[in-house]
Amino acid sequence: MLGIFLDSETNGLNAMKHRIIEIAFKIIDVRTGELKDQFQSHISASFEEWEKSDPASLQVNGFTWPEVSQAASPKSVGESIIKLFNKHDIKRGEAVFICQNPSFDRIFFSQLIDVDTQEKLLWPYHWLDLASMYWAKAIHKTQLGEGKYPWETGCSKDKIATALSLPKEEKPHRAMNGVNHLLLCYESVVAFPEKNNLSH
Repeated sequence: MLGIFLDSETNGLNAMKHRIIEIAFKIIDVRTGELKDQFQSHISASFEEWEKSDPASLQVNGFTWPEVSQAASPKSVGESIIKLFNKHDIKRGEAVFICQNPSFDRIFFSQLIDVDTQEKLLWPYHWLDLASMYWAKAIHKTQLGEGKYPWETGCSKDKIATALSLPKEEKPHRAMNGVNHLLLCYESVVAFPEKNNLSH
């Protein structure tokens, strides 16, 4: 089973008017933790789309108009992702997406590859989130008398990291930073069950 650990950056939170401006993901064997492939790209937007940016979002990710104006087109980025997924035979039942906030990432991801195309290619429709994984494990540990409830620690990725004694995500919030931090937290919460067998 493959996990597509994915993160995106956008120029706002409203997919009806804002655009995805960066995407990154790593394709990982979730049994062993082995890296199969990775992808990262900035994505261009028109000046009209950029003018609709939410300043708070840009303050978080640090993107500027010169970066976005010179980036790859959404069409070319989408084509590159399709090519890479075909290379690894990404299909539902054999792969899942894993994100910190899949309801956010999925809708902006669909700006690159529309839902009908994703369906035609039989891509995974399971988008799993780290916060739910942490929530379930934290409640179980609390019932055993260990740790705190997840609503006491918080469920943002940085707060999950703090609860797990892990470092916070590197700043600024760029997509590959998010993917690497997601993987760090995921391994602590869930683990790769056959990782120790990888070298044998």
